[in-house]
Amino acid sequence: MNSGDSSIKPISQPDRILSYFKIERWSLTLVTISGILYNVGMIAGPYFEGRLAQCLFDIMGGRAAFSAMLSLAVVYLLVILLVQVMRCVKRFAVRRFANNTSRNMRHMLYNSLVNMSRDELEQESIGAVMTKAVSDVDACAEGMRKFTTEVFDTGVVLVAYLAMLFYYDWRLALIACAFPPVAYFIAETLKHRVAQYNFAYKKSAERLNNATMDRVSNAVTYRVYGCEDNRDAAYEEHLKDYEKSAVAAHFWENTMQPLYHIISMCGVVFVLYLGAKNVVGTGWSSWNIAAFTTFLSCFAKMALKSSKTAKLFNSVQKARVSWARIKPLMKEYVELPTLTKQDFSAKASVEAKNISLRWGNGPQVLHDLSFSAQSGQMIGVTGAVASGKSMLGRALLGELPYEGSIRVNGQELRTLSLYERSRLLSYLGHDPELMTESIEENIRLGESDETAFCLQTVCLTEELCKMPQGAATPVGSGGAGLSGGQQARVALARTCYHARQILILDDPFSAVDQKTERQIFENLRLLAANRIVILISHRLRLFPQLDSVLFLENGTGVFSSHSELMREKSAYRALYQMQAGGESCEQ
Repeated sequence: MNSGDSSIKPISQPDRILSYFKIERWSLTLVTISGILYNVGMIAGPYFEGRLAQCLFDIMGGRAAFSAMLSLAVVYLLVILLVQVMRCVKRFAVRRFANNTSRNMRHMLYNSLVNMSRDELEQESIGAVMTKAVSDVDACAEGMRKFTTEVFDTGVVLVAYLAMLFYYDWRLALIACAFPPVAYFIAETLKHRVAQYNFAYKKSAERLNNATMDRVSNAVTYRVYGCEDNRDAAYEEHLKDYEKSAVAAHFWENTMQPLYHIISMCGVVFVLYLGAKNVVGTGWSSWNIAAFTTFLSCFAKMALKSSKTAKLFNSVQKARVSWARIKPLMKEYVELPTLTKQDFSAKASVEAKNISLRWGNGPQVLHDLSFSAQSGQMIGVTGAVASGKSMLGRALLGELPYEGSIRVNGQELRTLSLYERSRLLSYLGHDPELMTESIEENIRLGESDETAFCLQTVCLTEELCKMPQGAATPVGSGGAGLSGGQQARVALARTCYHARQILILDDPFSAVDQKTERQIFENLRLLAANRIVILISHRLRLFPQLDSVLFLENGTGVFSSHSELMREKSAYRALYQMQAGGESCEQ
């Protein structure tokens, strides 16, 4: 797979959070510089507020002129302007860090998904993938953003506020600042509950996404069989469960914030009482109005910031839940070169010796199969129902483990990577797997070459001419806008358009009539002039024209010509004659 975006950088250790911080070191450097300047500058607010209050008090007592307050106010505005500029720079850098992190995580997750095997993908439900790719990545990036922000907006500024409080009266500062740690303790105590409810919320979101996809994808089926009410009721149950889970998760994350603030602000009682004693000269320190106002303002701002720290604990815990869900999918980036037409022009060969297949850890379904093929040959694979035809197709595609040897162009198939197999093999299965795009886009899959030859190969050209939009006609969800035969032929046209050296076609003619079948077969003959075509089918009318046939019977197979099989295998002869309507067995 190619990224297509040079600004996206592969992560060396994508399953480690620290890796995403490292790759954004320049953004974080800017965050650090601007964050320190901004948050240290925050103490200018309480300081100038105290000076202004003192100046006003002196003006009222006739000890200062109004021009003194005006000069002080101008300096205050300039300092605050500089502080706010640093705030804008820091916010821009933090948001850029979060956006890049979200993009990098999604890119790594996407790369991991597209390089999974079919079995691995089938273990991940659509709802789970959607929830992880959207909700969980957002939660991780947001948790990292908040953590990065609060390191400065809370950590640095708290140190600055504390330094100022201790400078004015260290005893009063110790008493007043005894309450914020209580809020931290409560938040730490509740972190397991936050994690528990957020995990339940994510699982509920998965179920709702699955139910939504099921309801939309199978809407016609449910309508035809009159099951819409049942599915709607089931969907409502999932929706109610999601709503309850969301309320519970957000309650423990957000509604505790006012409590944290109240607890942190309890120290203001001591500031007002003991600070007033300092002003009248009976306390631990000797203050004027400026000192009292500065201390009070500084403490109020510190209490507000410290209460947000408690909320940060919950946000980080929420991000940890999401990270645990997506971490198994954050695998090493697979950088693949772009495929070219030259990759598919070389001669091909397939040689299978004594291969055996089974499903998982079950008993052998097929054993001791041997066959071979060279470029320009069309090989048929057939047998009774459930004889293992499609199973063999999946093994040739590299999706099913096998015993024995399958060598493709002299290389053992199991040793080839997913990308290497994609250069050699094209596969058409039972399911057309059409996207909700136009017929042309379903064939091209983003490429730009002409599709006319492929459409002619599968006998779709005349039918497209009768459609108002021609090849630009949308196929609908899952191909619902096309007939079954048209869906199968669009999928076959796509396989021909992206034809590799070896084409594995599993029942490509199951949804077409005999006349169309013969015409498509002749067209495939031309396409396969320098390729290997392995035709898996239970329809044997065309098998006399194949170069060789692999007939599966009783868990094993016989590889020979059609005429030899007709003479020597009664079961094959019976299948063929039944379909041919008693025609001569020596066709």
